[in-house]
Amino acid sequence: MVHDEHIIEAAGKTRVVISNSRVVSVGNPLIRECPLAKRFAIPVSEFTVEEIRRNIEARILSFGMCTPEREILCEDDYVMFGASELLAYGIRNEIFDCVVLVCDGAGTVIVTEPSMIQGIGGRMSGLVKTIPYPKVIERIEENGGHVIDHPGARIDQAKGIEIAYNLGYSHPAVTVSSGAEAEILRRRYPCVFIVVVHTTGISVPDTEIAAENADLVTACASSAVWDVASRKALIQAGKSIPVFAMTKKGKELILRRINDADTPVFVTGQELPVKSGKCPSPLI
Repeated sequence: MVHDEHIIEAAGKTRVVISNSRVVSVGNPLIRECPLAKRFAIPVSEFTVEEIRRNIEARILSFGMCTPEREILCEDDYVMFGASELLAYGIRNEIFDCVVLVCDGAGTVIVTEPSMIQGIGGRMSGLVKTIPYPKVIERIEENGGHVIDHPGARIDQAKGIEIAYNLGYSHPAVTVSSGAEAEILRRRYPCVFIVVVHTTGISVPDTEIAAENADLVTACASSAVWDVASRKALIQAGKSIPVFAMTKKGKELILRRINDADTPVFVTGQELPVKSGKCPSPLI
């Protein structure tokens, strides 16, 4: 019998363990505050164990995170330049033909529906470990997705890209959580669109590798991304928790998103990075 355990890193890399639809442990938070966390449905105003536990419990109740009842579709955009929002936009506009990402209850998945990209990625914190739920896997595949490992819910983005190409997709995008993963994928699959996410606490050497190999790098609460990747970026989208485009493909995706958005946008030429006073604190 598979032991029911999921490990996620939420709210500034806080380690959370969920088992049998219950939060069983919350680690010590590494940061004090984040402007995005204050906008959650159940806000995390101060990064305490109690507030983070309350937020995770609310996610379990509202959309079934880390349970067999996990909802996998969502039409809402939470932020303009979030990784999932940009990837969903890319699918919607045929820039990509699939996205490889990770989902609790399924592991690495290959997705072609924008609402599933947002339903999975827009709600998911950093997933470290998960187990398979047949109902979640069935729900994903009924909506056109592919789960690479039914019995084990393995998280393996390189394998996901390999399977995507074998299925006939030719313009995949993928999310990874380290520069090392980005480097492996860039070497094996030069044309894949790579987004490095969940970067809080990433080391300077790994950030340098990410900057050389990724198309987009999200800042999260990473001091290394702000200090290293930002200075090599072609464009910065957002000021508090930005995404940095490291390549022309990444820059073009952001500019197309801006062009098609109804939201007013301020654009200026300036040395990067540009910070507001509302960044996560502290950056680590």
